Amino acid sequence: MNENVLHVKSTRDGRSARNSDGWDRMARLVLAGDVGGTKTWLGLFALDGARPTPLETRRYATRDFDALTPIVARFLDETGSADRIAAACFGVAGPVRANVSRLTNVPWVVNGIEIGDRLGIAPVQLLNDLEAMARAVPLLASHELAVIQAGTPTEGGNAALIAPGTGLGEAGLHAVGDRLIPLASEGGNADFAARTPRELELVSLLAARQGRVALEDVVSGPGLVNLHTFTHRLVQCTDGTLPEELDRRPAAITASALEGGCAACVEALDLFVSALGAAAGNLALRTVATSGLYLGGGIAPRILPALRGGRLLEAFVDKGPMRTLLEQIPVSVVLEQQTALIGAAIGARDLT
Repeated sequence: MNENVLHVKSTRDGRSARNSDGWDRMARLVLAGDVGGTKTWLGLFALDGARPTPLETRRYATRDFDALTPIVARFLDETGSADRIAAACFGVAGPVRANVSRLTNVPWVVNGIEIGDRLGIAPVQLLNDLEAMARAVPLLASHELAVIQAGTPTEGGNAALIAPGTGLGEAGLHAVGDRLIPLASEGGNADFAARTPRELELVSLLAARQGRVALEDVVSGPGLVNLHTFTHRLVQCTDGTLPEELDRRPAAITASALEGGCAACVEALDLFVSALGAAAGNLALRTVATSGLYLGGGIAPRILPALRGGRLLEAFVDKGPMRTLLEQIPVSVVLEQQTALIGAAIGARDLT
């Protein structure tokens, strides 16, 4: 026996094959994961259609662990599914090379082969989290999307995905035959390009503090906190101080802005929405996303009223001679919060 394998509970004891939720514990399943800077979702999926069916999903606080392997081991232990896994795929928030990723916002190096060896499951594949999310986008139902701009989609055209959360992710979906093939990207770490005098002020402040200013320094959860600091330099927030927990601050800022109680919070959200719209328009141009541009991640669904207010689309289409093209591109918000997990399940299915 390999002494480096982490032992997890098995169901090989003759008990009933179905649990209280009705899923067959003796069936072969795939394991999927969405590993973010704040939270990690893991799930067991059945392969009973074009879109794998979730049987059980659980969420873990990423930074409560020092690596991904212990999270997966706990999940397998809790679900008793270690010997049912036909393949596993994890979407991770960082670039992936040779099935290894150094996460961007968490001090981990994740190795897919090492996870498989230690837990006794194979094959195991890592995907960039936005590539994983992009795999599921073509399978989303209409009720899992909120349309911002109907546009005139081109049949057989490319699509693209941008997702602000703990960081900022981007992915292309390139049309090849009758399929959309995801292309991973680290575009969120590209330089932030200021477009207005107010944004130039923002860049000047951030550059003095940290040097280079990346796109995700503005268009992300931590970016919202940067914007809040910027708009409150000369005024006090009328809604009080931000929570001590860093991961709760973006939600507190957007809640204040949507309620309209603090003018500086409203401006912070306005700047965020405008920068997101501009970045989405840039991505749509780079990928020629004539079949659709999708806004994913955890922030967009929570600020839907602000995204529908006109500021996002004006920044999206404000590209000189390309305005007419961008006005024809459908723009939608992804409401399904487990899209990346579903995409990872699709990745695992493709390994079987």
